Amino acid sequence: MEIIIQKLNDLELVIKRQTILSKEVLTLEEAAEHLQLSKSCIYKMTSNKEIPFYTPGGKKIYFRRTELEQWILNSRVVPSVEISLEIESYLGRTSKSLVSW
Repeated sequence: MEIIIQKLNDLELVIKRQTILSKEVLTLEEAAEHLQLSKSCIYKMTSNKEIPFYTPGGKKIYFRRTELEQWILNSRVVPSVEISLEIESYLGRTSKSLVSW
């Protein structure tokens, strides 16, 4: 019986995620689910204007799913290896020769 209940819960979660992916405009609850963050975290981010959102009429908060996904992609942290390669490339282009002492 527990296995059946767990399978039903899993199925419910999959359906909820599919519904969110099919919508263009999300509520705060749906955005929190989509980003896997708490509602209080989303409220804090909107209060600090860290995340794109809409408030028609000034009450409820809405989000465009595509803007949230773009926001995620724009928040990329560059790995230190990539930074080192970029520095080496820049130095190789700008300095003709290194002075050795």
